[in-house]
Order: sequence, then C-alpha cells, then structure tokens
Amino acid sequence: MNLLPTVRDLWRALAIGAVIAVILGGASLAFSAAGKAARGPAPDYLFNDSHFHLTNYVQKGTDIHKYVEQIMGDKVGRSTLFGIPLQQQWSYGNSGDFAPTYYLQSDAPLYYYSFTDAYIARVYQSLPKAQQARLDPMITGFNPTDMYGVDHIRRVLELFPGVFSGIGEFTIHKEFVSSKIAGETASLTNPALDRILDFAGEVGLAVIIHNDIDMPFAKAGTEPVYLTQMRNLLRRHSNTTIIWAHFGLGRIVHPTQGQATGDAEERSPAYRQIVEQLVNDPTLSHVYYDISWDEVAKYAIADPAVEKRTAEVFNRYPDRFLFGTDNVAPADQATQLRVYHLWDPIWAELTPEASLKIRKGNYERIFDAARARVRAWEKANVKPL
Repeated sequence: MNLLPTVRDLWRALAIGAVIAVILGGASLAFSAAGKAARGPAPDYLFNDSHFHLTNYVQKGTDIHKYVEQIMGDKVGRSTLFGIPLQQQWSYGNSGDFAPTYYLQSDAPLYYYSFTDAYIARVYQSLPKAQQARLDPMITGFNPTDMYGVDHIRRVLELFPGVFSGIGEFTIHKEFVSSKIAGETASLTNPALDRILDFAGEVGLAVIIHNDIDMPFAKAGTEPVYLTQMRNLLRRHSNTTIIWAHFGLGRIVHPTQGQATGDAEERSPAYRQIVEQLVNDPTLSHVYYDISWDEVAKYAIADPAVEKRTAEVFNRYPDRFLFGTDNVAPADQATQLRVYHLWDPIWAELTPEASLKIRKGNYERIFDAARARVRAWEKANVKPL
C-alpha cells in the first residue's frame, strides 16, 4: 500500500487550507473591526505636550492618574513628565507663617531637589502600560554646575530602566530664579554642563534646557547677552538632540528690540531675524525650539501684525518647533488647554502640514527616537538589580 500522498492530493490539501485561511482571516478581520467599532474611533488629540511639570516648587502637584485620565483625556495625546528640580525654601525669618509655593513669593533661596526623579519614576510606574506609553518622563534633579551631575543622571537610568526619555527642563540663566539658587551660579561655559550634554548625546536622551536669550530690561539695539554663549554651547554638542525652552523668552525677557524706536513693530522683526539665523544654521540642525508658557504666547499674539509674522516663520520652518504648555500641577483640563487656545489665532494661519508638525508630529519624531536610543543604551549598559 502506497502511504505517500500523490501530487494531486497535496494540491487538494493546499487549496482547502487556503480557503480555510481566507475564511478564518476574514473572520478575524471582522472581529477586529467589530472590536474597534465597539471601542469607538481613536481620539483626535489636539496636541502633544512637550513641556509639562507634574509638581511645583514645593514638590506638590497633580495626581498622575488624574493627569492622564482626566486632564490629558482625549485632548492631549502624549506628554513629557517632569517635576521641578528646585525646591523653594520656607524660611520662617523671611515669610513667617506664610508658606511660599512659588519662587516669586519669597526672598529665601532655592536649592536642588534630587528626589524629584525618584518620585516621577515611581508615579509613572504606578500607571498601566497603555497610559505609560503616553508619557515621556524626564530627569531633572541634577545640579548643572556639579561635575558629578552626569553621575546623577546615570544613576537614575540604572535604578529606573525603561522609564526616562530625556533630561530637563533644567535651568542655566533664568530671570528671578538664577540669583536665588543656593551655591555656585550656573553658566553656559561650565565644563559640568558640557559633560551632561555629552552624556545625553551618548545615551540618546532628549534635552530640554531653559536659558534666557537676554538679561531682563536689556538695552535696545544690543545683541542679546547670552546669545553667543548659547549658540556656542549648542554647536559643541551636535550629537545631542536639544530643545531650547521658550526660545529664550520669559516674563521680562521679551523679543529682542531693534535699532529703531523699540516699539512693538520694531521688536519682532529683530527677534525674527535671530530666530531665522538660528534655524537656518546648518551647525544647529540638532536643535529645536518649544513655544511653551503663556508668558511666551503673549508676545506671539500681541497684535495681528505680530501674529502674521509668527505664523510665517512657523510655516517656513515647521520641523523646528514644538508646542508645550509649561503648565505646573494643573487642577483640571480647562487649565491645561488654556495655553493651547492662546495660540488659536496662529493655529488658524498655519498650513495643515505646519500645524500638525508643531502640535504633534515633531514631538513624536523626537521622543520616539529618544525612547529607542535610551532603551538600547540601557540594554547594553544597565545590569539587572
């Protein structure tokens, strides 16, 4: 008796198998489609938040579950996640029974609070995986004047592998803040900062750095005092992905004035020239600029002419800007969305492509790459505890 199948038998079996596969595949697709229909369409998020503080200057803030489920909700797709690396001291001799919660509420100093990174890691780890995927935690609790600062960053990565995507927001020069920080004053020329940025480039950590472009109440018609130092720092670290927070602007540090009368019509063109020089500089192609903070939005929407010029820059260079709120421990979704809606006049002037990149796409490109590189570094360098 011949037990081997004939060629005809083999072809018959293959044909039957193909039919079954088509039927089962169709059923699988049908069940998948039904499941998606039951869940409803994916949310059409307004933006990804490139700049978000979960806690404030006394390390208190929003519950992480409330932030993801209610405040981000169906409006914010993804978000960076960091605390404040500085703690405001409550000095009884300075403010008595009044407990300050913000750096402008006391003359007492600020000091670096390294525990913020452990706190951020633990609350992040308390979330289910699907919610973790929407967040990119950042390391902030290091002193940028300390040559050992880089060791703090490495230690955090070793203790919390699989958590962090970058470092920052951390501060070098900031109006009203720099002078209050206890210890050595941070500087753009400090080798400790170079060590930190070198390590970030090696690991793949995205960097968010706050550095004012100028001093408060600067004289009109002069080059911003920190512009050359900042440009040189950025050029020294071409292998590091760096986001310059607020593009150097602040509460008092406004867009640089021109050579003329210094009115609103003259300030913006001068500042716009600086912006275009930076984004067109091939040695700074690794640098991006976030447009977070309501104090920054006020300059962009100062009047219709300024709005138009701002939109023109965004439309011309849509790959270089990211939207963020710079909210600190918001209480509800309305608070989280307020900064976004300040930019409504400019969103309306952007091309669909530019709007999508600035609100969502650039974030995803930068932080997806950071996640992949940091996880690869951890796999190669971090030993299991």
